[in-house]
Amino acid sequence: MKTVFTIGHSLHEVDTFITLLHLHGIKAVADVRSHPYSKRLPQFSKTDLQGALKKAGIQYVFLGRELGARRAERECYVDGLTKFELIAKLPGFAEGLARIQAGAARMMLCLMCAEKDPITCHRTVLVCRELARLGLDTRHILDDGRLELHEDAEKRMMIEEGFVPGQLDIFGGSDDNSSLLLAYEKRGLKIAYRETDGEDEIIHDRIHPEVG
Repeated sequence: MKTVFTIGHSLHEVDTFITLLHLHGIKAVADVRSHPYSKRLPQFSKTDLQGALKKAGIQYVFLGRELGARRAERECYVDGLTKFELIAKLPGFAEGLARIQAGAARMMLCLMCAEKDPITCHRTVLVCRELARLGLDTRHILDDGRLELHEDAEKRMMIEEGFVPGQLDIFGGSDDNSSLLLAYEKRGLKIAYRETDGEDEIIHDRIHPEVG
């Protein structure tokens, strides 16, 4: 099974960020931010980051148009809010997933966005959910360098959204599948891009706003 990693740049210095990538043997970063620029964290603006990664021997590719949460396609918006289930049906999104699949077959690849916690970011709630359906194994690099399996991240999200992993339904069977779907839906509504959001960079994190 091919493995794809994810990371949030959080408030790291770029050297710390690169150390985390090297720790897990990452050879390429796929930037899935819709707008890869920041006044508050200029080290993670596209040009500066690309240069720093190149010096560290890590390739950089921008996939924000394909896999970002802020979309140009008007069919993704309902009352000014993007819907992840509609984004997932876009041809451009499918193209981005295909590029991730191809890249993961060649090298250790890491999706990058802004948020520290993977379950408060579209890289997990939108992109990795679809990668899992395609049979890719996803692992999240946490702020301290530890890895979290995608299945464990899902369980954590379920708990935060008020569901109990392993709970039985009224017939004595597992209720995890339906609960997980509802957890994804609830979390997606919380972190989706709203057209009233600021222009500096797209911050999806409405749960832990400390990430810049």
